[in-house]
Amino acid sequence: MINRRSFITGLKSITLSKNEKIFLKKYRPWGVILFTRNIKSIEQTKKLTDEIRSIFKDIKYPILIDQEGGRINRFKRIISLDNLTSKYYGKLFEKNKKKFEIYYKIYIEKTSSLLKLIGTNLNTVPVLDIIKKGSSNIIGDRAISNKLFTVNKVGDYCIKLFHLNNIGTIIKHIPGHGEAKVDSHKFTPVVKKRLNYLLKNDFAAFKDKKSLFAMTAHIIYQKLDKDNTATHSKAIIKIIRNKIKFKNILISDDLSMKSLKYSLKENTLKSFKAGCNLVMHCNGNLSEMKIVAKNSPIINKFIVKKTSEFYKILS
Repeated sequence: MINRRSFITGLKSITLSKNEKIFLKKYRPWGVILFTRNIKSIEQTKKLTDEIRSIFKDIKYPILIDQEGGRINRFKRIISLDNLTSKYYGKLFEKNKKKFEIYYKIYIEKTSSLLKLIGTNLNTVPVLDIIKKGSSNIIGDRAISNKLFTVNKVGDYCIKLFHLNNIGTIIKHIPGHGEAKVDSHKFTPVVKKRLNYLLKNDFAAFKDKKSLFAMTAHIIYQKLDKDNTATHSKAIIKIIRNKIKFKNILISDDLSMKSLKYSLKENTLKSFKAGCNLVMHCNGNLSEMKIVAKNSPIINKFIVKKTSEFYKILS
C-alpha cells in the first residue's frame, strides 16, 4: 500500500489494455473506478477486477463504483433499477418507516451482493445533497429528499447497511450540491447563500456521518470563496474539516468535469493544495490519466491509516 499515489483512475473498456497494465504498474493509483463502459457481464467484470488486484497483489485493493440506483445504474446491461431511486426511498421513509427499513435493508443487501460478485468494494453513495426548487436536474431524483431530517436519517441507514455488508461508502457532494442551478459536469455552479444558512441546511447533511470517504462538490460558494470551487478552496475545505467536522479521506469529484476551468495539471495540483487527500479522474483517457498520475504525490500516513480502517470494513 505504501508506494501508491494519491489518485483514483478510470479505465477505457471491459478489459485492461496493454498500456493500462503498464500504467497501473508504473503509477500505482490508490484506487480504480468502474463505470457502465467497463461492465458487460458479471463474469467479465470479475475477471477485470481480479486482474487489477493481481497487479497490486492486494485482495482488498479499492475498486470503486458509482452505483446509486435509479438512472445512475452501472449494471444497465444486467438489470434495470429505474424505479429504485434515492427519492423513492426518501418518500418511503417519510410515509412508512417500518416498510422503509425492510425494503431498504433488502435493497442494500442485494446491491452489496452484486458489487461483491463483480469485485468492487467501495460505492459512491449516499448522495446527501438536499434538493431545492430550481436545483439542477443533474441531482433530481438522486437526492433523498428536500428535508434535512430525511436526508440525514436515510443517509445514516445507507452508510450503516453498506458497512454491515462489507462495502465502503463515499458521501457526496460535500459540502452540498442542492443550491446549484446548473450541472457541474458542464458549467461552474455558483451558490450565493451565506455561511450561517448553509451550516444549518446544506452543510448540516454531512455532519456526523460515519463514512470514511467524502467526495467534493465542484461548486463556488460565492460568500465563502468567490474564486474557487470547493475542490480547489482552502477556505471551504477548512469549513468541511472544522465546522462540518469531516475528519476522514476527502476525494475530489472527477477532475475532467467542465466546472473546473484550469488545465488538468493545474486542476490536480490545486486540489491537493486546497486539502483534498485523493483526486479522481474518470474518463479513461490514458494521456490525461498520465498527467494526473505524474502530479499526484505518494500517499501519506493519514491515507494509509484511513485505508487500513476501510480494509477492516471489508473483513
